[in-house]
Amino acid sequence: MTAKLGPALAQISAWIDTLNHKIGRTAAWLALTMVLVQFTVVVLRYVFGIGSILLQESILYMHGVLFMMAAADTLLQDEHVRVDIFYAQASKTRKALIDMLGCLFLVLPFCVLLVTVSLDYVSISWSVREGSRETSGIQGVYLLKSVILVFAVQMGLQAVSGVIKNATRVFAKPKGASQ
Repeated sequence: MTAKLGPALAQISAWIDTLNHKIGRTAAWLALTMVLVQFTVVVLRYVFGIGSILLQESILYMHGVLFMMAAADTLLQDEHVRVDIFYAQASKTRKALIDMLGCLFLVLPFCVLLVTVSLDYVSISWSVREGSRETSGIQGVYLLKSVILVFAVQMGLQAVSGVIKNATRVFAKPKGASQ
């Protein structure tokens, strides 16, 4: 049974990584879209004298969605912010141990806390179908708030994947070791 556990966990980790990478790459297109919408807002405002609260709010929505939906892919690519005081000089095994413990004791508890704290916040927003305070704004604030939960789940899954991959590195038997 333990022989099948390793490949099964590796498969789960690979599935999580693929999912988060695809979501992150898709969300990255929002950066280009934000630039184009911002350009449109500027042209409308300064060339034609037309303002659009809807377009301005859409930039805020895209910005929030971009960062929340791409965060797990950033963690996967190891591009997140890290304080490298001890980490930079550490061996590969020690780095894997630090990453594994960071996922277990920092990222996962944060994700659980975020879901716990945000659940009522999001469900109240859904119950009233919360919209913009502006009449011509986006009437989907509840959708934007839902992304908080998606973010927490994505990050939690990526932390699980990180634990699996780093535990494999930490506890792997060196090549040539007797079995």
